[in-house]
Amino acid sequence: MCYSALVWADYRRYIRDFNAELDIKEFYELFWRHIDDAKIKIPKAVEAAFAQPETDAQRRIKAAIDSFAAAETVRLEQGLFEQRKRLADAERTLQTKTTKAAANSRRIATDKIEWAISKLSDLKRLELKESDSRIFPGHYAPVMVMENGRRVIKPMRYQCRPAGKPAFYDTKYPGTYNARRENLEGFWKGLFGYSHGLMVVNAFFENVNQHRAEGRALGDGEDVKNLILEFRPRPTQDMLVACLWSRWSAPGEPDLLSFAAITDEPPAEVSAAGHDRCIIPIRPENIDAWLSPDPKNLSAQYAILDDRARPYYEHRLAA
Repeated sequence: MCYSALVWADYRRYIRDFNAELDIKEFYELFWRHIDDAKIKIPKAVEAAFAQPETDAQRRIKAAIDSFAAAETVRLEQGLFEQRKRLADAERTLQTKTTKAAANSRRIATDKIEWAISKLSDLKRLELKESDSRIFPGHYAPVMVMENGRRVIKPMRYQCRPAGKPAFYDTKYPGTYNARRENLEGFWKGLFGYSHGLMVVNAFFENVNQHRAEGRALGDGEDVKNLILEFRPRPTQDMLVACLWSRWSAPGEPDLLSFAAITDEPPAEVSAAGHDRCIIPIRPENIDAWLSPDPKNLSAQYAILDDRARPYYEHRLAA
């Protein structure tokens, strides 16, 4: 499964390279909901694309981003004050008597202080890092779809909740950020052949068992250990990853745009590294055919998935 990926976070690259249009309304609504809902996860690089707005709509989005940053700064600073007080109280107690409760309190407060300082630093940082374009399940990313014959960029959550399903599907089926190819006409039959999308990915990350990555069986009495591997295509290239997407609606709830990356059996080098799935990068000449599927001709969509780009994936331990 594609546990995490480095994506094109800047919508302007889609506009320039794919002659796509920005769904400014969807971006605007997402960023304004973000002000009051910190559970919405938007990568820093997605926000940075609006740092120098050129239109009134972009300026409104920039205002929403700034409002969230201001509110988040206050929340983090308040938490930092509370944890510093907690740390001071614990240290005073430990000066006179060593207790397990005070030691735990000191440890927890120290960890939370470091976390809050790091988050505040990230909020204020202007220079982007590669990790600012990395998405995880639940994060939002730009996804290219076809709408009225035009390629359109929409912000979508990386975990698909199909239309008509209850909201608890997010927890009942936590792996729905990926759509297994063999289930496209099963679990995903309402989207496959109807709602196709693309995200552009430079690298992806997978959880693997250490013994599998080392090409050996688990030893007697050995506990399973997990590694996170980073896979990059060689030669270096941007991959057009095949996705399914949905617009979920419910009374009294904001619409949710969400997507899943389609995965298939891995190439030999990914399998040898210990993982059993892989994303499917389609060829550029198949973009419009993939984004405009005919539900009565699913074989044509399978043919696009079969006619995929096939780079060699180098891997290393993720930083």
